[in-house]
Amino acid sequence: MPLHRRARAVAVCAALLATGCLGATAPAAADPAEPVEPVTAPADCVQPGPTLRYLVVFSPGTSAPLAEAQVAAACGTTSRYHPEIAVAVAVSADPGFGHKIGLDRAYSAQLDGLSKHNGAPARKKKDDEASGARGSGGTADRTAEQWDMDLIRAAEAHAVSTGSRDVVVGVLDSGIDPAHPDLVGALDPALSAGCTTGVADPSPAAWAPTTSAHGTHVAGTIAAADDGRGTTGVAPGVRIASVKVVDDSGFIYPEYAVCGFMWAAERGMTITNNSYFIDPWVFTCQNKVGQSVVYEAVRRAVDYANGRGVLTVAAAGNAGADLTKPGRDAVSPTNAAPEDVKPRPVDSTCLVLPAQLRNVVAVSSVGADGVKAGYSSYGLGAVDVTAPGGDRRQVPDDARNGCVLSTVPAAGYDYSCGTSMAAPHVSGVAALLASTHPGARAGELTRMLNAQAETLPCPADYDLNGTGAQDAFCAGYSEFNGFYGHGLVDALAAVR
Repeated sequence: MPLHRRARAVAVCAALLATGCLGATAPAAADPAEPVEPVTAPADCVQPGPTLRYLVVFSPGTSAPLAEAQVAAACGTTSRYHPEIAVAVAVSADPGFGHKIGLDRAYSAQLDGLSKHNGAPARKKKDDEASGARGSGGTADRTAEQWDMDLIRAAEAHAVSTGSRDVVVGVLDSGIDPAHPDLVGALDPALSAGCTTGVADPSPAAWAPTTSAHGTHVAGTIAAADDGRGTTGVAPGVRIASVKVVDDSGFIYPEYAVCGFMWAAERGMTITNNSYFIDPWVFTCQNKVGQSVVYEAVRRAVDYANGRGVLTVAAAGNAGADLTKPGRDAVSPTNAAPEDVKPRPVDSTCLVLPAQLRNVVAVSSVGADGVKAGYSSYGLGAVDVTAPGGDRRQVPDDARNGCVLSTVPAAGYDYSCGTSMAAPHVSGVAALLASTHPGARAGELTRMLNAQAETLPCPADYDLNGTGAQDAFCAGYSEFNGFYGHGLVDALAAVR
C-alpha cells in the first residue's frame, strides 16, 4: 500500500478511538460536508474466514465518504450506504471487523448463523403458516371459497371501487410469480427488486420466487384480478411490486428489510406489506449488543419510509404471545443449531420487528367466526387492527378448511393460515383508502384505517381447547383492545 494511503488509514483508525482500531466505542460525529478521501484496507487486516455481511449504523448526518473510510479502516468494504438514515451494508473476511468498527454499531446475522461445530449455516427457517391441501390451477372461479373476502365486505366494495393504478403496494416477501394470470396485470416489474444481499437488484431473477410460495400468496390477497376466474384480491385495481426480502433458507435478515424499506421509499410506493418478523430473533431487544444495531437500523428505515409517505403494514406474528408481556423467547436465534438455542427472558424492551415499531400498523388474525386465531400474537397497544388470517378451529360451511385461499406460483391456488395472511387484507383495505383519498399521507391512512374498522369486543370466553381455562386474556374495551386493536378492517367502509 502506498505510504500516503497507509497514513490515511491510520488517521481514520485513530479517529475511531485514541486507543486504536480494536475498541467498540463509536467515533465523535464529523462534519458531514467535509470531503474524506476513500481509504484502502490497512495492512494488518486478516482474512482467514468466510466473507460475512454486516449492518453498520453511523451517527446521523455521516457522509458517504466518511462512512466508507471508517468501514475500510476496519478491514471491510461498503456494499451500500444509505446516507438518508446513516446505515451501511458492508462485507468483510476479517473476523475482527465487528470489534474494529465497534460492536455497538455493527452486526452480522450471518455470523450468528454459523454453527460453532462446523462453520456452516445450521438450519433453515421453518414456515410459520399452516398450509392446507394445494388447490388446482385452471380457469375455475374460486371466489366462493374466499370467506375472508366476505368477512371484510370486499365484493361490495368492488361495486364502488377496485382501487387506483396510482396506488402501489410493495410486497416485501419471498417474491411474486410474474406469470400468474391473476397477478400479471397488477405486478409492476419496473418497481420490483431483490434485496437478499442487502443491496437492491432490479433484475427479474432477483425478485422472482425461488423456494417459497409465500409472497405470491400474499400478493394475491392484495390484488388478484377480479376477472371471473381464480381468486380476487381486496384491491384488484391497484399495482403491486415484488420486493424480495426472504432468502432461499427462509430468513429475513435486517439488511434485507432495510433495503426493502429504502427501495419502497425511493420508488414512491404507497404501502408496504410485511408478513414476517426480522431474523434472527423473534424478539429484538433494544439494549442488547448486536440487537440494538438491528433495532436502530430498522427503526430508521421505517421512519424514513413513513416520512416519504409510505404506510408500513406488518403481521403481529404467530407465537400466540402477549407482545406487551412476552416473558421468554425459546427459539432465537432462529438461524442457530437447535443445541445452540437456549430459552432467554425477554421484556417489554424486546420487540417483534417491524410490527412493534412506531409508524407501523400491526395486524392480528381472526378466523371465519371473527374470533382471534389461537396462534395470533396480541397485546393492548401492540395491535392496531385485525383481519382474516384463518383458523382451522373456525371453518365456514362453504370452505374447504378454515385457512385463506390465494394465489401460488405456477398458476395455482393454495390455503394458508397465519398473521401473514391477515396483514395483506389490511394492506388491500389501505390501498382502497389511498385510492379514495389520493394524496393522503401515511399518518392519515393509519387514522382512516383505525376509524373505518368494525369494533370487536373482547370475547366473553376464550377457551379454545374446551379445557375450562382461558387460552389468552384480552385487555381493553370494545373500541380498542389487545386482541383486535381498533377492530376488523372493512373494505366497503374504506371506499365509502
